[in-house]
Amino acid sequence: MVLIKEAGSILPGLFLRDFITIRIITFSIINENTTISTLSLAILGLITQKPRSGYDLRKVFSTTPMGHFSSSPGAIYPALKRIEKNGWIRGSIDHNKALRPRRIYRITAKGLDALRQHLLQTVTQDDVIWRMDNLILRFAFMDEVLGRECTLKFLEEFLAETKSHVCSLRQYQDQIKGIIPATGRLAMENGINNYEINARWAERAIKELAKD
Repeated sequence: MVLIKEAGSILPGLFLRDFITIRIITFSIINENTTISTLSLAILGLITQKPRSGYDLRKVFSTTPMGHFSSSPGAIYPALKRIEKNGWIRGSIDHNKALRPRRIYRITAKGLDALRQHLLQTVTQDDVIWRMDNLILRFAFMDEVLGRECTLKFLEEFLAETKSHVCSLRQYQDQIKGIIPATGRLAMENGINNYEINARWAERAIKELAKD
């Protein structure tokens, strides 16, 4: 951790970056070690549900909350090309569309395997801190692709790692009490509250899905 001197005191200069600001700014950033980017994950998941054209995908991203996972409508077509090049999807012309035939994409066996492997990854605290959007997207497709048992396991891991991170944040908050300004303290409280909300959501989700 980088320390800076201010008004005769030593302040943890990156505490907001580490625990609050970066949590908001990087909500959509993909870690370079993630095997499938969040946009690719969204596209694969949607095509797994049913074959779709690029236009169909653009419509989903532009008219639903899924738009959060795409930086722009124009990003979808290059992503489709990359995914198809990986062999995860296969496009074919649908000649039933008389006026304007469209290229329809379907998941391949290789793509389904890649999706399953991504969804099966163990939830880590780094995921909770840096890749929350990817986690929630994994959850959205998980039940249909992997089944209920794997979904509940994911939620239990998510809950445990989130609670652990909240505990670490609370400990850090106690350490810097009286050092940071009121605005910094309140900003950090907001970040912690968001993690606590996610933990409560996971608890409710576990109870609801365990009943089915």
